[in-house]
Amino acid sequence: MKLSSLINNALSMVAISTIAAFGVCSQAKAVVFSGNSSGLWGNPDRGINYDAHYTGVSTSAFTWGLPLPNDSRFGTKANSLTFQGTKFNSNFNSLFKIGDLTYFNGTVPLYTSVEKVPLKLQVAFESPTVIKENFNFDFNLINVLNDPNKPIDSIDNADYVFIRPSFASRSFKYDGANYTLELTGFSQDGGLTSVPEFRVVEGATTTAEIYGRITYVPPAEKVPEPGIVIGLSSLGVYMLARKTRT
Repeated sequence: MKLSSLINNALSMVAISTIAAFGVCSQAKAVVFSGNSSGLWGNPDRGINYDAHYTGVSTSAFTWGLPLPNDSRFGTKANSLTFQGTKFNSNFNSLFKIGDLTYFNGTVPLYTSVEKVPLKLQVAFESPTVIKENFNFDFNLINVLNDPNKPIDSIDNADYVFIRPSFASRSFKYDGANYTLELTGFSQDGGLTSVPEFRVVEGATTTAEIYGRITYVPPAEKVPEPGIVIGLSSLGVYMLARKTRT
């Protein structure tokens, strides 16, 4: 094969790969995802809590902790998390509401708590195609030891929840392309601002919106064919030889 033909073939392969990748990315940017969501809580991780109390596995309402109704200061029902799904319509790479999380901060005596609980999030896409996808996200539960020297409704006594960063996204496939659903945080102002933690003071019930984002995952770069590698190597040797002769 002539050197010029080898160079042309190599450059053509590079150009085709670049155009194909650009075409897929442009197509992804035009996708609008819509549908509705729902969620069920899974089996929690007790961690160090040898006397863990919890209910609500395989339901949308999860409770943890041991109620102390006769306690004059901290006598409430157990902590609870309730997930409520919603309809959504999201452009590519845009934030959108995936559901509501209602948190009641009740009683969690020492060692009766759990450290984290998974949420099985089911997303029923209606557009651009009708498919159902399941995503699993872990929620960390931080139960603060109440300080009797501070007001019961002090922010210092607030319990909170956050989505585990290392498990904050899951992928799915549509039309030959890979996408990732990421939960980005909590909002109480319609998505204008977002926070990584959802804090609730003792004895209060508060609802926050969970926001997410669908992003396109570029395909892994393909390793050049052996012939292209050899051809480019030959080109380098040829150019070096020409430079030496001149």
